[in-house]
Amino acid sequence: MVPSQKILDKYADVLINFALNNGKGVKPGEVVLLRVPECAKPLLKSLYKTVLLAKAHPIIQYSPDEMSRDLFEYGKEKQISFFPKKYYKGLVDEADHLVAVLAETNKKELEGIDSSLIMKRQTAFRPFMQWREEKENKGKFSWTLGLYGTNAMAKEARLTLKEYWDQIIKACFLDEKDPVAHWKKVTKEVDRLKDKLNSLDIDHLRVESKDTDLIIGLDKNRKWLGGGGHNIPSFEVFISPDFRRTQGKIRFNQPLYRYGNLIDEVYLEFKKGNVVKADAKKGLAVLKDMIKTKGANYVGEFSLTDRRLSNITKFMAETLYDENVGGRQGNTHIALGNAYKDSYPKNPIKVPKSKWKEMGYNESVIHTDIVSTYKRKVTATLKNKKTLVIYEDGEFKI
Repeated sequence: MVPSQKILDKYADVLINFALNNGKGVKPGEVVLLRVPECAKPLLKSLYKTVLLAKAHPIIQYSPDEMSRDLFEYGKEKQISFFPKKYYKGLVDEADHLVAVLAETNKKELEGIDSSLIMKRQTAFRPFMQWREEKENKGKFSWTLGLYGTNAMAKEARLTLKEYWDQIIKACFLDEKDPVAHWKKVTKEVDRLKDKLNSLDIDHLRVESKDTDLIIGLDKNRKWLGGGGHNIPSFEVFISPDFRRTQGKIRFNQPLYRYGNLIDEVYLEFKKGNVVKADAKKGLAVLKDMIKTKGANYVGEFSLTDRRLSNITKFMAETLYDENVGGRQGNTHIALGNAYKDSYPKNPIKVPKSKWKEMGYNESVIHTDIVSTYKRKVTATLKNKKTLVIYEDGEFKI
């Protein structure tokens, strides 16, 4: 099944003319890097056309399906760790925007591969992430992610391909006459929520749920984020917490497909910010090797999604959607690893590198979101010691 041309063109319109440039869309003369796998070629054609109609310049990074495993099976360690610095630096220097399409024909392509090698590959590509982050913090780069459904992805989610695409269409408002206009309405509500949260002067949050009693320290020098086109869809309101102040336990009920593997039923315990216990019913070795990676043993993001904003009601076997699920209880997710520096309330480009750790912003090549949809209550303790329930029964209470 391939969605109609009308749907694909609407999808491309949202990704190019809304999501980029922080919700303002691409400008004439700008360069847009389109990173798309082979199985998502129908969407690539719509994206390419839409960039051209916007009088911008497309660059295509087109990757063949199911070749990732070959590197780990036939490559030596030096090949696995090789990073083509000049090539990727050139891409970052040239591009004003990045649209990355997520699509796979095998969700477990790297199953059985030594996960420590997968993490070495991730670590080798850290400069690419840093260059993009630095350029973004200067206001000269934006990015967004989109999803293209395949039979393999639908199968992992236990949906038909039609059901899978129905979720994509509803989540991205592609069944609306003007999806971009609808996204702008959603962005206004997300902006209201994050502005309200930023006005509360929160010291820390307490998350209470099944097998969960977790303290997330916020402190000063950070703000809540959300909207603005990063990720399509995105309904979450999130923040980069003080990584040193995470304390307690949390259980997650949503499976995680990451690094070519399935990780399921994750349970974590923290002391003074550090993961001191990690368990999972499936993929425990991958989870533990990930946590061993520098900085991946601390929290880089805390996020909440209001069920009233999101049309996503089913598990999609893809973090982009699962971290934005609405359903009955919305969702809470944390990310182990790298923090978002744009959570800093002033200009992050003016902050010396040594100051980030001092302010509690975690740094890592890893950024792995883990999601819970259990019924939960989130209570904020303010700097004046007063408490306020900010989230309950899947909805913000502010």
